[in-house]
Amino acid sequence: MNTNDKSAGDAGAPGRVEVVQNVMIPMRDGIRLATDVYLPVDGRSQRPVVLERTPYGKQSSNHGDRTYLNPVPKTRPKIARWFASKGYAYVLQDCRGRNGSEGVFSKYVNEGDDGEDTLKWLLAQDWCNGKVATLGLSYGAHVQAALASLNPHGLAAMVWDSGGFSNAWKSGIRQGGAFELKQLTWAMTHARLSPATLNDPVRRANLEAQNIRDWIGINPWSEGRSPLAMAPEYESYVLELWRNETFSAFWRRQGLYAAANYEEFSDAPTMFICSWYDPYSLTTIENFEGLSKRKAGPYRMILGPWTHGQRSVTHAGDVDFGSSAPLDGNIAIGYDELRLDWFDQQIATPTEQRLKNNLVQVFVMGGGSGLKTHAGKMDHGGKWRNEPTWPIPNAVATPLYLTKESILSLEPSEQSGSIHWVHDPKNPVGTRGGAIASGAPVMEAGAFDQGQLPSQSIASFQTEVLDRDLEVTGPITAKLWVSSSAVDTDICLKLLDVYPPNQDYPDGYAMNLSHGILRLRFRNACEKTELMTPMEVYPIEVTVFPTSNLFVRGHRIRLDVSSSNFPHFDVNPNTGHPAGLLGPEPIVATNKVHFGPETPSCIIVPFVRSEEY
Repeated sequence: MNTNDKSAGDAGAPGRVEVVQNVMIPMRDGIRLATDVYLPVDGRSQRPVVLERTPYGKQSSNHGDRTYLNPVPKTRPKIARWFASKGYAYVLQDCRGRNGSEGVFSKYVNEGDDGEDTLKWLLAQDWCNGKVATLGLSYGAHVQAALASLNPHGLAAMVWDSGGFSNAWKSGIRQGGAFELKQLTWAMTHARLSPATLNDPVRRANLEAQNIRDWIGINPWSEGRSPLAMAPEYESYVLELWRNETFSAFWRRQGLYAAANYEEFSDAPTMFICSWYDPYSLTTIENFEGLSKRKAGPYRMILGPWTHGQRSVTHAGDVDFGSSAPLDGNIAIGYDELRLDWFDQQIATPTEQRLKNNLVQVFVMGGGSGLKTHAGKMDHGGKWRNEPTWPIPNAVATPLYLTKESILSLEPSEQSGSIHWVHDPKNPVGTRGGAIASGAPVMEAGAFDQGQLPSQSIASFQTEVLDRDLEVTGPITAKLWVSSSAVDTDICLKLLDVYPPNQDYPDGYAMNLSHGILRLRFRNACEKTELMTPMEVYPIEVTVFPTSNLFVRGHRIRLDVSSSNFPHFDVNPNTGHPAGLLGPEPIVATNKVHFGPETPSCIIVPFVRSEEY
């Protein structure tokens, strides 16, 4: 093993770890990736391996690697040493073009081959027993999905945490044809941290001088006309993602479209972890469903009430979910213990004793007092539910129909009508929370009060006051009939739990649960655009992100319909011009949702049958 740095404890001492740093592992094209190896010094000649590949720095910490009791994140080396003390060789690697690794970083597209080459190198080491497990959060999950799609020899178990694209066009990079602007904030943050920037004072000064708040509303960016002009490799991939608006071969590449070849994936047992306020909740569920129905597994899925990676806290945004919310102490002793136990079950345990069945654990939000906690957050509460599969067996898809009285009703409207709102691209509806990651400093994830006041930019529909508790857990779809004065526009949806007024919230509290979006030129197909005839009525279907929530007696279920959610998504100019390219001036659109016998617009929600409610 060629090394640049090496440290070791006393041979054979309990819990001692040998660390070999900056091993430069060659890839098939000659590029070498910087890798640190943590080896247990336990007298054994071989042991299983845990591999973590990251673009964030193998010596860094991850914001989510904290515990409930200690808010300071553990460093990757500390976690690596802990796993090594439990008998696993732990391998940390910088992704191509990041930190200590050679090459040029091109987001997402090299990770399958690089992962496979690294796995082959590990299997050739005399200290590896032929079984390699993988783990990682966010991008660290994307790289695992890309690797698993190649069905490599030696892959023994995996933990995908909040990532791994089932279909990046559908969620994670784009949604319903719209572009997620977290790609811009992520690129700005990590262009500043790239090796090329750190080694170039001029480039570094230029990037540091850019303010993403000044740029986030500029639509579109272009070559040399962006805050990434001094980091062309980052500017290039951002523009590629933005401009490739149709579901073309660009999106069918390795690492971006797992759903295309689940049958060819590895059979490695996989644990999926994600959260309701995470942009990867939909892709997590799709991957669990797609693989558990086709592959040997077993598979486990955990869906909590958190934001991206924040599994050890009780809150998301302005809302608190109580002491049952953290993973720590409820699902497992802690995050590290959860992953270690999974690997022990699937690798170290004899085959006949291993877990065979799939398991789904979801956090059902709701049931709290609705008052402020001592920390000043709204007490929403919640509890965990165990199920054998997803969708959960006792959930019944139930349509709630939109009516002219702005009511959501179990019965379709007998009278035809419509309600309109205005979409001014220069004055979009602002993002307030939601399923967001990497949005700082322009947007924040989680649950927040969305307000009670009407707006000319939003059409709101809500149920009558509920006379009993109702649980919604599962996938959500809206089937709407819409029209517009423009040739193209967006339909943005938001599902909310509306609290009645109380002493802490005299106007009530409208808590966002999930969202959906559809760019209407993609209403019939994702492979091509089709503009509308102004004022013609079209049927559409909008995928709303899944959720799990108990709507308590006295609350209302609310649906907000608008045509923007900025800066979560790029703003539709209503012109039909291709995304990511300079075009004509935006125009104001008057948009309508229609209801009645011929146009029964509704949102279909999974009500759970339960003796508890």
